[in-house]
This record gives sequence, C-alpha cells and structure tokens, in this order.
Amino acid sequence: MADVDRIRRLEGTVFFLCFAGSIPLSNWLIGNVGTTCLPDGPCLIPVAPGLEAPSGVLTVGLALTLRDLVQRRLGLNWSIVAIALGAFLSATFAPSALVVASTVAFLLSEFADLAVYTPLQRRRFIRAVILSSVVGLIVDSMVFLWLAFGSLDFLAGQVVGKSWMVLAALPVLAWLRSRDRRLGIQPA
Repeated sequence: MADVDRIRRLEGTVFFLCFAGSIPLSNWLIGNVGTTCLPDGPCLIPVAPGLEAPSGVLTVGLALTLRDLVQRRLGLNWSIVAIALGAFLSATFAPSALVVASTVAFLLSEFADLAVYTPLQRRRFIRAVILSSVVGLIVDSMVFLWLAFGSLDFLAGQVVGKSWMVLAALPVLAWLRSRDRRLGIQPA
C-alpha cells in the first residue's frame, strides 16, 4: 500500500510541475512561435486545413488535462493550489498587453474544468476529462480572445487546437486508468 501511495504522490507531483510549466510555455509560444506572427498580435499555427490559432493553444489544451490529473493524484485542494499558482504564473509570464486576458481566461477556464470534472471523475474518469476539458477550452478561448483582441475571430481555431491536445492525451489517460485498476491506485 505504501508503494501505491508513493506512486500516486510522485505522479501527482510530476503532473503538478508539468501543469505549472505549461503556463509560461503557453505565454512564450503565443509571442514567439508560429508560421505567422501578427503585428501587435499573436503568432499563429495551422490547426486544421484553412484554420489557424494562436500557438499557445497547444499547451493550454494540455494544461486542462494536467489539472485533472493533479486532482486525480493529489486531490481537490492541490488542484485549487495549482489553479492559483497557474493564475500567478499566467500574470507573471504573459506579455503586458495580454496579462488581464491571460489571467482571467486561465482562472475561469480552470475553475469551469474543475466544476465539471469533480462530480464525474470517480465513475467515468476519461469521460470526466473529455467533458471538463471541452468546457474549459471553450471558456478559455472565448474569454481570452474577447479580452485580448476584442474579437472571437480565432475561436474555431482555438477550440480545434486545444482539442487536439486533449485527444492526444486520451491514450495516456486510458493507460493510466488501466494501470491504476491493476495496481489498486485510487483517486485522491
């Protein structure tokens, strides 16, 4: 049993650190990496044929899933700590023109994710991650784009780009769920 608890805590710590790291990475990507960088705007990447989004979408989609994993391994309180830390990091690392948009979008989307994930997680882990991530990524996209640019022009691209990362995480989530059952690891 001690080994199972140690695994749960170690993985929770790794997920927490990856979650925290995804926030400055997202803010760096949006201003530095893309196939096109708009003057006084974001750098864009293609996310589907004919559809572009600010490059930070990749790590934002991943952050939503990582927050769920922090909660699964370390519990609700650590998840709330992660959100608070994430908001601080978002405000710290966002370009000055995007601080408010980045921080407000982060807080609202992560708490929306938490509100959907928490009641569903114990019975339907993967469904909980998918549904909570979809809610979180839509909230994040709408709030960020509106506050940052006064427009929802990149909404479809934002949603698609973030969804790719959630979909990419599904095989890992399925493996974790299977391994947890085999080892008897219970959610925190």
